[in-house]
Amino acid sequence: MAGRKTRSGGRTRAPWDEYFMKIAVQVATRSTCDRKNVGAVIVRDKTILSTGYNGSVRGMPHCDDVGHTMENGHCIATVHAEANAIIQAAKNGVAVDGADIYITASPCWQCFKLIANSGIKRIFYLEFYRDTHVIEVAGQAGIELRQVVLTS
Repeated sequence: MAGRKTRSGGRTRAPWDEYFMKIAVQVATRSTCDRKNVGAVIVRDKTILSTGYNGSVRGMPHCDDVGHTMENGHCIATVHAEANAIIQAAKNGVAVDGADIYITASPCWQCFKLIANSGIKRIFYLEFYRDTHVIEVAGQAGIELRQVVLTS
């Protein structure tokens, strides 16, 4: 159990990256676009600042209820989890500069640009999703990109 801490009594504690990623997995259960359920958690100093999941524009019908608006193989009715987490932080006056983001799928190019310009410094993702351009540019932008593997 590399990375796990054992406390008296033999109970093990999840490492921080696993803890926050599991929360992102739970956030993804709120997704309203069944093509891909994605959750995001923005964290700084081991404190959750904001969460987001992919879903329709506020007040609009959900893809799960009315179907998808498809363009070039993507549902364009959906606001992505990363964007929603950044928007939620902004709406509540929470600065995300210097924070980390945990996402159940690696970000698309559009979301990567939002993440980079918001000042988030590290992206943790559960599964790789489509866009290799993000990997190429992350290092140039000074953003750490790391996959998290859940052990349980």
